[in-house]
Amino acid sequence: MRDTRESRLLLVLLIAIAFALITVDIRGGEESPVDGARQAAATVFGPVENGVAAAVDPVGNAIGAVRASGTRHDKITALEQENAALKVRLGSDDRNRSRVRELDKMLKKSDAGQYGIKAAEVIAIGAAQGFSWTVTIDAGSRDGLKRDMTVLNGDGLVGRVTTVGPDTATVLLANDPDFTVGTRMESTDELGFATGQGSRPLSVQFLNGKAKVKKGDRLVTFGSSKDKPFVPGVPVGEVVRVDPSGGDLTRTVYVRPFVGFTKLDIVGIVVQAPREDPRDAVLPKKAAKPAKPKPTPTVTVTISPNGDIVDTSGNVVGNIHQSTGPSGSPDPNPSGNATPNADNAVNEQR
Repeated sequence: MRDTRESRLLLVLLIAIAFALITVDIRGGEESPVDGARQAAATVFGPVENGVAAAVDPVGNAIGAVRASGTRHDKITALEQENAALKVRLGSDDRNRSRVRELDKMLKKSDAGQYGIKAAEVIAIGAAQGFSWTVTIDAGSRDGLKRDMTVLNGDGLVGRVTTVGPDTATVLLANDPDFTVGTRMESTDELGFATGQGSRPLSVQFLNGKAKVKKGDRLVTFGSSKDKPFVPGVPVGEVVRVDPSGGDLTRTVYVRPFVGFTKLDIVGIVVQAPREDPRDAVLPKKAAKPAKPKPTPTVTVTISPNGDIVDTSGNVVGNIHQSTGPSGSPDPNPSGNATPNADNAVNEQR
């Protein structure tokens, strides 16, 4: 339609009529004069609207679902992040509790041996200086560490300090093949030298080829001159195998270390040696041996020819021919109805 003066007037007229009809419809309420026209329009256009709604609604539902799924995805992501953070926090708490236990055990060891120690954390493992079994700790010369200091933890001997930097140090572990430490056996004081064998038990050669050694015996460090590199009394390990001496001047046994070298975390460097040798005071207490079962007492009785039951002390304790019922009168059906014989004997277990 061309934009002319007549068309503009027609548009204004239609708008005016529409407003008039709306006003009349609102004021008329249920008795509106246009109600019939509305119903007729609904009859004509209703099916069309239903068809359009049936076609459009799935799309609308899908869009709504996508929007809702986006919201749910955001919520799920947030919950997953919260769970991950909670797990990290719980894991951290578990690790902290474990480290507190390790530190407490190590402090008890140092207190028993009167060692002055500096606690440190293992921050790296590997062949830092060309050794096979070494760890790096987060303490160095600024913390008072020096070369050839004894390193221990809550279980026993870890190793010795070999290289010291300002803030870190390298520790040669006791299971390294280049590691050797003087040992003393608990109680018997037999001396020897323990050498690392990697993942296998330590090899200990006793100076006395006839030393009496058995499985389960325990060893501690003997100590070095001026307490370097080893202070005395640090637990080393437990004997797991004994090789026959075969007439040799020395005797070799195999010792399982108390320390687990593959799971080191908190260690202590002995910066002050004890005033006196603690001897065996730092060794853990041995588990109590299970009590032997008490034997069940056995009583032997003999039946005399007249039916009396006589114990080993000669006392008559009954008669097989006499038995009382519940009221104390003789039982009409006694259980001892066998013919007695002087040679009959009964062993009764109580």
